[in-house]
Amino acid sequence: MNLRTSRFLLGLLVPALMLVAIAASAADADKQPAALTGPVIPTVITSKKLEMWSTDTETHSIFDQNVVVTGSNMKITCDHLDVLAGRLGDKDATVGKLDKFKTLVATGNVHIIQTDRDVTCGRADVFPGENRVVLTESPVVIDSSGPYVARGTRIILLRGERRLFGDNIEMTGPPIKDLGFDKNKTMQAPAADSTVPVGETPSTLRRDTSK
Repeated sequence: MNLRTSRFLLGLLVPALMLVAIAASAADADKQPAALTGPVIPTVITSKKLEMWSTDTETHSIFDQNVVVTGSNMKITCDHLDVLAGRLGDKDATVGKLDKFKTLVATGNVHIIQTDRDVTCGRADVFPGENRVVLTESPVVIDSSGPYVARGTRIILLRGERRLFGDNIEMTGPPIKDLGFDKNKTMQAPAADSTVPVGETPSTLRRDTSK
C-alpha cells in the first residue's frame, strides 16, 4: 500500500477513533481514576505505511515505519504497530465503524511517555479494556515521581495506578544513608556511669578486685 492510500485510509480511521474515544469516555466516566479526569484526547495513529482489513466483527490494522500513537495521558512511538478493534455498522463497508480497541501491540524501538513515566522496550502489549500495559524485551521504566528506574524481563503497568510489577525486577532508587561504621575511626571506651549494654551484667564487664 502506498503512502497516498495509507493517508486516505488513515483519514477514514481517525474520525472513527475520535468518536470511539469520546463515546468510551462518556460511558466510563464514573470508572475513570481521579488522577486521569480532564479533557478527552482522541486517539490518533500516524505512520508511513498502513495495511487494514476487516471481518464482520473486527478491524485489523498494521502500521509500519515512524509509528506515533497519541491519546489521553499516553504517547507511543515504535517501528511497528498491530491494532485489533471491534467493528460496528455496515458489514459490507470497506472500513467499518470502530467499536473499541481490543489490543495494540507495539514492537521495535518502543518508547512510551505516560504522565510521569518514561518507558523503553522492544515490545509493548496494550490492553485498553483491562487498563493494562505489558512490557517485554528488555523493558526499562523511569518514574520521575519516585524517583526510580525499574528493569526486568517483564513489567506490567496499570493505568491510573502508581505501581508496577513483573518478573526478575531490578530497581534503582535514591541512596540510603550509610548505617555502617568507619573502620578507621578509633572506638571510644564507655564512660564509667554509662548504661550497661543489654545482655551484659556488671560482673562480666569488670573484674572483682575486692578479694
